[in-house]
Amino acid sequence: ALNDYLTSRSYLAGFSPSQADQKAFKLLHRPPDPQQVHALRWYRHISILSSPAGPATKRVQPPWCPPVGTDVPQLQLYNSLTRAKELFVPQKGNKVTWYCCGPTVYDASHMGHARSYISFDILRRILRDYFKYDVLYCMNITDIDDKIIKRARQNFLLDQYKEKQPQAAQILQDVLSARGPFQVYLASTTDPDKKQMLEKLDEAVTAALQPLQAAMQSGAADEVVQPLAQVLLENSKDLLADWLDKQFGSHVTENSIFSILPKYWEGEYHKDMQDLNVLPPDVLTRVSEYVPEIVEFVKKIVANGYGYESNGSVYFDTSKFDASPQHSYAKLVPEAVGDQKALQEGEGDLSISADRLSEKKSQNDFALWKASKPGEPSWDSPWGKGRPGWHIECSAMAGSILGQSMDIHGGGFDLRFPHHDNELAQSEAFFENDHWVRYFLHTGHLTIAGCKMSKSLKNFITIKDALAKNTARQLRLAFLMHSWKDTLDYSSNTMESAVQYEKFMNEFFLNVKDILRAPTDITGQFEKWEAAELELNNSFYDRKAAVHEALCDNMDTRTAMEEMRVLVSQSNSYIASRKSARLRPNRMLVESIAVYLTNMLKIFGAVEGSDAIGFPMGGQSHSIDLESTVMPYLTVLSDFREGVRRIAREQKVVELLELCDVVRDDTLPELGVRLEDHEGLPTVVKFVDREILLKEREEKKKMEEEKKKKKEEAARKKQEQEMAKLAKMKIPPCEMFRTETDKYSKFDETGFPTHDAEGKELSKGQAKKLRKLYEAQEKLHDEYLQMNQNGN
Repeated sequence: ALNDYLTSRSYLAGFSPSQADQKAFKLLHRPPDPQQVHALRWYRHISILSSPAGPATKRVQPPWCPPVGTDVPQLQLYNSLTRAKELFVPQKGNKVTWYCCGPTVYDASHMGHARSYISFDILRRILRDYFKYDVLYCMNITDIDDKIIKRARQNFLLDQYKEKQPQAAQILQDVLSARGPFQVYLASTTDPDKKQMLEKLDEAVTAALQPLQAAMQSGAADEVVQPLAQVLLENSKDLLADWLDKQFGSHVTENSIFSILPKYWEGEYHKDMQDLNVLPPDVLTRVSEYVPEIVEFVKKIVANGYGYESNGSVYFDTSKFDASPQHSYAKLVPEAVGDQKALQEGEGDLSISADRLSEKKSQNDFALWKASKPGEPSWDSPWGKGRPGWHIECSAMAGSILGQSMDIHGGGFDLRFPHHDNELAQSEAFFENDHWVRYFLHTGHLTIAGCKMSKSLKNFITIKDALAKNTARQLRLAFLMHSWKDTLDYSSNTMESAVQYEKFMNEFFLNVKDILRAPTDITGQFEKWEAAELELNNSFYDRKAAVHEALCDNMDTRTAMEEMRVLVSQSNSYIASRKSARLRPNRMLVESIAVYLTNMLKIFGAVEGSDAIGFPMGGQSHSIDLESTVMPYLTVLSDFREGVRRIAREQKVVELLELCDVVRDDTLPELGVRLEDHEGLPTVVKFVDREILLKEREEKKKMEEEKKKKKEEAARKKQEQEMAKLAKMKIPPCEMFRTETDKYSKFDETGFPTHDAEGKELSKGQAKKLRKLYEAQEKLHDEYLQMNQNGN
C-alpha cells in the first residue's frame, strides 16, 4: 500500500521528513522488498534524514556493490621439464625469448620436419598475435655435423669418380669390390626397416649387374655395354660412395667442400618453409658462423670444472656435474641415463670409434669439442685443430642471443635425450645456474598412415611431395585439428578432414559475403534483433569464450577449431532459417562472426592477406582486385541471366534455359566463379578457387554417370526378371517336372510326379508341396496364353 501511495507522490522533495513519514518509518521493522521500488527508495531517504548525525544537508549516493565476476582462464603450457601443464609467466614482463632447434641441412626436408616447424609456427603466432606477447624467436641451422661431413665427402668423391668417365670394366670391378663390405654390413643389420631398405638397394644392384655381365661375356659392342654400365653406376651410387669414402675420405681436406652441401639444402629448407607459410625466425644462427663463440663457451665450461681435455678433444664430465648440489643431469628424461644407443646416436657416426670412446672418463660423457680426423673440416682451438660437438652448438648460439636464461626452448620429441638434456647440462654449467630454460616444449611424433616414416617402407614424404597433393593451408588445418604435443597421423583420412573443414569454412565466408553485397542504405544495416539474433549472438560469445579457454589450455587448437566449427554450424542454421522465411539475415551479426573467424584463422596462419572476411582468392596479391573490381560486373551478368531465365520459363524457351545452365555449370567455373540458383531468391555469386570448382564439376559428372549406370542396371535387371518370368510362364505345367529326372522317375498323365529318383512313391507331404507349385504354374501358364490371345 505504501508503495502504491508513493508512486504518485514526490517523496524526495525537501530535506525534512514529515510527521507522517516518521510515523510510517517507525511502523516498518525492516527495509521493504526490492521489488517495491518506491517504498525502498523512500525508506532509504528517511533513514538518512533520521540518522543520529541529524538531517543531511544534501543527498548522497547510495552504496555501490561491485560485481563478483568469474575466474578468468590463464595461459598454461605443457612443460617437458615437469611433464605437466604449468602457468606461463615470462621472466621479463611481456617479452618472451624462444629458441628452437633448427634442421641439420644435408637432405630434403620431410613431413617429420614439418611436424615441428608448422606446429611451432602456430604456437608462436598465437603467443604473438592472440596473447599479444612480444616474442623474440631464434632458430639455428646445423651446418657442421657428422652426417653433413660424411654426405659431403661422399658426394665429392663420387662426382670425382664420374668425372673420370670410367669404362664399363672399371665400373663393374669397383661395384663388385664395393658390394663385398656392403653385403657384410647388410647381414649384420638388425633394424628391420633399415635392413629392408638395404635389401632393396642390393636388389637394384643385382638387377643392373646381370645384364652388364651378360653383355660383356658375349662380347657386345661398346655402345651396348657402356649404357648398361651407367645404369649399374646409378643403381650402385650409394654403396659405391661409401666404398670410395672409406678408401679416399681422409684425403678430402678443403673446408669449402663441406659447405657446398649444407648451403644448398639450407636454401631448399627456407623455400619449403616459405611455401608452408611458416614465419622466418627473428634471428637465424649458423654453426659455421659461431665457431669462435663455441670455443669460448667450451673454455668456460672447462674453467668451471665441468669439462676435460683428452687427446685433442674436450668432453663434458656428467658425473661431476650431477654430483654438484646446484645441478642435475638429464632433467627431461632421467630414466634414459646410460642408454648407450641414444648416446652414440647423439655423438654422430664419425665419433663412436673405439679410440674415441676410450678417451672419455665415463660412457655417459659427451663431446664438447672433437679433434678433427683426416678428411674432416677443422678450426683452430686451444686443444688443437677440431670442430664443435653437436650439443654445444645450440647452447653457445642460444646463449649468445638470449643470454643466461630463456623463456621457451622448442624441438621435436626425439631430441629430448640426449640432445636437449645435454644442452641443459652444459649451458647450466656455463652460466652456473639451474634455470637455463623455463619451459621446454616438444612436438609429438608424425606417422604416415599409422606407420613410422621410413624410406624402406616407401612412405618417406618430403614437404614438396606433400605440397603436390595438398595446399599449405590444408596441411596447416590438419595440424591445427590435432594437439601439437601428441602424435599426428599423416594419412588420406587426416587430409580429407582438413579439406572438408576448409570447404565448410569457405562456404560460410562466401555466403556472408553474398549477404553483405545485398544493397542497403546506411540505416538499413542496423536491424532490430529478434529472438533468433539474440540466441545466435549469445552463442557467438559463448563460442568465443570457449576458444579462449582452449587456447589458454596449452594452446589447444584442436578444441578451438571444433568450437569455431560449431559457431559456423549455428550461423548456417540461422541464415537458412531467415532465407526460408524470406527474411534477410542480420548483416552486422553475421559479419561480426565472419570477421572473428577470419581473424582467428589469420592468427593460426591459415589465412594470408588483408581481407576482412574469408580466404583470399587467386593468391594474396589478387584478392582485393577480385572482390572490389570484378564482383560488380559479375552481379550485372548474374542479374541479366536471371532475367533471361525468368522470360524463358514464362515462354517455355528450353534452349535459352539450357544456355543459362551452360554459363553456370561450364563457363564460369573455369573462371573461378560459382553461381547458385535458389527458387524465389536472388542468384548467389561466389568466388571459389578454380581448381576446387573444376573438381566439384568432375565429381558432379561422376555422380550423374554413376546414377545413370545404376538406373540402367536396374532397368536391365528388371528386364531380365521379366524375361525370366516370361520364360517360366511359357512352360506348361505338364512339362515343368518331366525335365527333373534327377529327382523324379514316374509321372501321371498330367505330368505330375508320383515317384522319386529311386523309384519310391512320394509321401503325402511331398506331393502336397509339389501340388502347390503345379497349381501356381497352371496360373502363370494360363496368364501367358491369355496374353497371346490379346496380342500382347
